[in-house]
Amino acid sequence: MSAGLNIERQTNAVMNIGHFLTQASRRLKDVPALIRGDDIRSWEAMNARVDAIAHALKHIGVQKGDRVLLHSSNCLDMAEAMYAIFKTGAVLVPTNFRLNPAEIAQMAEISGATYFIGNADFPDHITALSHLAQMQSKPIIIGENYEELIAANMKHGVFGEAYVEHNDPAWFFFTSGTTGTPKCAALTHGQLGFVLTNHAADLMPGLSPQDASLVVAPLSHGAGLHFFVQVARGAKTVLTKSDGLDPHELWQLVEKHKITNMFTVPTIVKRLVEHPSVDLFDHSSLKHVIYAGAPMYRADQKKALEKIGPVLVQYFGLGEVTGAITVLPANEHSLNDAQMRIGTCGYARTGMQIAILNDSATELPLGETGAIGVRGPAVFSGYYNNAKANAESFQNGWFLTGDIGHMDDAGYVYLTGRKSDMYISGGSNIYPREIEEKLLEHPAIAEIAIVGVPDADWGEVGAAVIALSNGAILDETELRAWFADKVARYKQPKLIVFRDELPKSSYGKVEKRRVRELLLADGLIEEIH
Repeated sequence: MSAGLNIERQTNAVMNIGHFLTQASRRLKDVPALIRGDDIRSWEAMNARVDAIAHALKHIGVQKGDRVLLHSSNCLDMAEAMYAIFKTGAVLVPTNFRLNPAEIAQMAEISGATYFIGNADFPDHITALSHLAQMQSKPIIIGENYEELIAANMKHGVFGEAYVEHNDPAWFFFTSGTTGTPKCAALTHGQLGFVLTNHAADLMPGLSPQDASLVVAPLSHGAGLHFFVQVARGAKTVLTKSDGLDPHELWQLVEKHKITNMFTVPTIVKRLVEHPSVDLFDHSSLKHVIYAGAPMYRADQKKALEKIGPVLVQYFGLGEVTGAITVLPANEHSLNDAQMRIGTCGYARTGMQIAILNDSATELPLGETGAIGVRGPAVFSGYYNNAKANAESFQNGWFLTGDIGHMDDAGYVYLTGRKSDMYISGGSNIYPREIEEKLLEHPAIAEIAIVGVPDADWGEVGAAVIALSNGAILDETELRAWFADKVARYKQPKLIVFRDELPKSSYGKVEKRRVRELLLADGLIEEIH
């Protein structure tokens, strides 16, 4: 074949993500698809309701490419509404239900959303969105006119999914980065089609209609993607009745529905396995407890493995790559330190390439520490209407994740921390992650966050904010004596503060930006100028 041969792609058409539900409903019909409490909806019933809402959206003017903001806590109707938006060819713009009205109004403006589906449990949010001049119709409200619209539109029957091409956006995924200002990562139908296949293959091999998934986190973000994977493979999804984290309810549902997989974050895994209810219910059905969002500290890994067995699956990713960067499967987790690559977040996901890069986005040799770059079909198409963020994030053919780490000679990636977490003390780069990992070996420490703060002598030093385990007693003098020979002197935190708990996002991740803000508010550090 000639090196100069140029073959043009004949079509960019891909499957509408909503068609996964259509396929499952045809094949599985009366098999349960969604469960919450006593409310059980079959695949056929769910799809019919989704088609009815899609007809309703089309009737009020929603067209392909329009952005539809969705604000609701987890419920069966929210799960349906997501697929209705996909089928119309519009763009799903979900917001976390814990955000305040002003925040979601800002997100509507940033995303250019012109339609709104809300939940009657959030009247202030509905009011805030309804007052935006850009909104082109009255909202659809779960708990008010949602069921009426379904009843009125059932007569229209099957909804023909909109024709879409690979780069047509399906989901605007909000990510705040280090500034707290929301950015819209545009996830496309073509990209998501690959990611759902990748998740099923790498994270939950063998996923089928015999499986059951438990939703632990808000569907507006990573848990939503995990739900879409279940739909693609015909596995049923169980939602909790509680909006908050109730370990007793979760373990009870695991036993009742023979849950085989769930997606969560390390801090929630820790809370679940440390709660007394973990010993009250049968969780032997579990095959894959997937954690992401942050690496899990080794001590917490061991506790989880002891309690629920060899079912932990780790992946490293972020919204812009829809989670699909690395995987550390269940068979590579072990209680035995000698049988596990401690500290790794795994190896490259199927179809993805990872590199460690220098400041010029040029690949570094294996073993060296640098910025983590990634390329492959899971990488998003870019930030919506944000040229500055795109220019910073895409360099030399790589998407820069904002993480720092290194790769060993077998291709396993080790995260040192976020680039934004690194601080420079006396001319040395300090990565808090490795220090946090070491201090967590102390039995009295439950959680820790180390941030760089201003210092007149060293430029920056470390401030450690620590939450102790229940009933534990530890003071600064004792702790410093303990880590004196375990952490290099120049890496030791200068400031140590004890708190009852650390500030976390609505997804259970410790937010270092808020940790720094609390230290500033308490007068423990000075403002950075």
